[in-house]
Amino acid sequence: MAKGLTKRQQLILQFILDYVQKEGYPPSIREIGAHFGIGSLRGVTVHLDALDRKGYISRSNTPRSIKVVHPAYQQSDRVAMLPLLGSIAAGTPILAEENVLDTIPVPTDMVRNVKDAFLLRINGDSMIGEGILHGDLVVVKPQRDWVQNDLVAVLLGDDATVKRISGPKDNVQLIAANPKYAPIPVQQENSQVIGKIVGLLRDY
Repeated sequence: MAKGLTKRQQLILQFILDYVQKEGYPPSIREIGAHFGIGSLRGVTVHLDALDRKGYISRSNTPRSIKVVHPAYQQSDRVAMLPLLGSIAAGTPILAEENVLDTIPVPTDMVRNVKDAFLLRINGDSMIGEGILHGDLVVVKPQRDWVQNDLVAVLLGDDATVKRISGPKDNVQLIAANPKYAPIPVQQENSQVIGKIVGLLRDY
């Protein structure tokens, strides 16, 4: 059924398919190595490179990026792999490689019809009134425009923050959902809206 593959490559391909079916996202290189008793990461990547060359999978340099692309072995479409962004330098494209910390599976229902969605991790308690807690991941739909009281991700210098946005264009403020924090006036020259919040993920 898997033409042109060695026995080991067939087993690894089947493991990837079974793992995605069970977990909803692809295995890591270490998990593949542990399952097959392969002691080095290089020992695994040799087989993954072969599967890639033969058209069965594709992958990038980010974690859990394996995707089965052969028509006979289509990956489950229940999840989408979204980039988790870290520090975002002003003037740098949002999804530039240096901004991406990880790639994380997200239910497709959260990002249906959303192009180039990404994740940000919440740092702090400024949005607890919205039910957004420290350590949560928010799903961001990239866009520059906004309307009154949108929940948005805003780039302030090199840091991204999540707040409600409000006010006339000449007096825009970012509003926290915690009375401990005062509104933040937005200075147009060092800030920009980078997206609207469309979903939230939390680990328990």
